[in-house]
Amino acid sequence: MVCRGCCCGDPNKNPGADHEGQLARLRAAAAESGGTLAVRTSDCLGPCERANVIVVQPSAEARRTGARAAWVGWALDGDATEDVLAWAAAGGPGIAPVPATVELSLFPAPAEGGETRERAKAKSKGRGARRRR
Repeated sequence: MVCRGCCCGDPNKNPGADHEGQLARLRAAAAESGGTLAVRTSDCLGPCERANVIVVQPSAEARRTGARAAWVGWALDGDATEDVLAWAAAGGPGIAPVPATVELSLFPAPAEGGETRERAKAKSKGRGARRRR
């Protein structure tokens, strides 16, 4: 899962990063994998301060052994993208060891039901509307 919301993929927030190239590389790797890898995009995953965010899901086999999704932040250059792809191709969370370069960028998943920027905005608008009544 690749975040492409308000901050991830935004050339104004991270100028110099090839956001379109990153997504194209991820999609090409998925196409070349014969169905082993898949790429989805999300409008906003929430942790905007860590843009670009990529979430690597464990395989079904790894989930059965308790593996959880791995949240990778600050994936802004080609090397980061290639390191994440190599790990995913090797089996990803719960199967393959996390490369040191990826491990440095891992962060805990936001809490279940965590707020994306859109949800937070909607809540604050609702609070303001209630105060005005």
